[in-house]
Amino acid sequence: MKHRLLYNQRSRPLVVSTDPDPFIYMNFMKSHCCYDAMPTSSKLVIFDTTLQVKKAFFALVANGVRAAPLWDAKLKCFVGMLTITDFINILHRYYKSPLVQIYELEEHKIETWREIYLQYSINRLISITPDCSLFDAIYSLLKNKIHRLPVIDPASGNVLHILTHKPFLPFGSTIPKPRFLQKRINEVGIGTFKQIATVQESASVFDALTVFVERRVSALPVVNEKGKVVALYSRFDVINLAAQKNYNNLNMTMKEAVSSRACCMEGVLKCYPYETLETIIDRIAKAEVHRLVLVDGDDVVRGIVSLSDLLQALVLTPAGIDALYS
Repeated sequence: MKHRLLYNQRSRPLVVSTDPDPFIYMNFMKSHCCYDAMPTSSKLVIFDTTLQVKKAFFALVANGVRAAPLWDAKLKCFVGMLTITDFINILHRYYKSPLVQIYELEEHKIETWREIYLQYSINRLISITPDCSLFDAIYSLLKNKIHRLPVIDPASGNVLHILTHKPFLPFGSTIPKPRFLQKRINEVGIGTFKQIATVQESASVFDALTVFVERRVSALPVVNEKGKVVALYSRFDVINLAAQKNYNNLNMTMKEAVSSRACCMEGVLKCYPYETLETIIDRIAKAEVHRLVLVDGDDVVRGIVSLSDLLQALVLTPAGIDALYS
């Protein structure tokens, strides 16, 4: 079997085999378009930019969605997305600000927050058309480090659907499975294994928000004093602070925050170094989660295996593309 090596910014070699076997997923995604991954019906929530920030986040919770396209009536087009990341940035920026009280911020309109936020970041709408390939959709998600990709009809300008990482692994399960899926996760090295972002259960929710903002991660393993993982706190847990009206109490400990959240929140789904890639993919697909916490025999966190890591390895790496670290 022949191989060629690619190197990303972390100087980690990416082994790209010339054997046709590893190219199965890549070819499958290139031969299907976004229309093929869209459900017959789904819920889509759209916000006008003149809506109050507080009402918008309550609407996300009430409808069980994690993001919404933003419509600008003046420009008569979609201008961006309102996501849980915005909620986290708002809380983190203003919770301890002596100039702006959090209750005053609640009255801000989405367009006001965008005017403030756009001073510090590039916030443009990243979208895709329904005729684009699934390969292009995966590349866009990973390269732009986003979790929501609107599918927009170029003719009407309407948002038809919002793609996430989740449908891609089950969608590809109908094709023959490559042999390398039988390799153990510690053999293939897929995932993040260094400088893992975690939070102590004695830390505050505000401390967790700080890690979310500074490390740009989507979930934090909550660990006890022995380093054992006891919970997983995700960005979606933060949006539920709005539903519980606890966002004025970010000094509560992570232990309190985890115990007070709804029972439907995702728990700690783990994987082990000796488990095969196929086992890990099946576990993520069946649980419909974005990541697994890699632990050792003592439940100490050793890494994170995410959907982004898997899609990079299965789809983009065979094409010679390293979107995660480019």
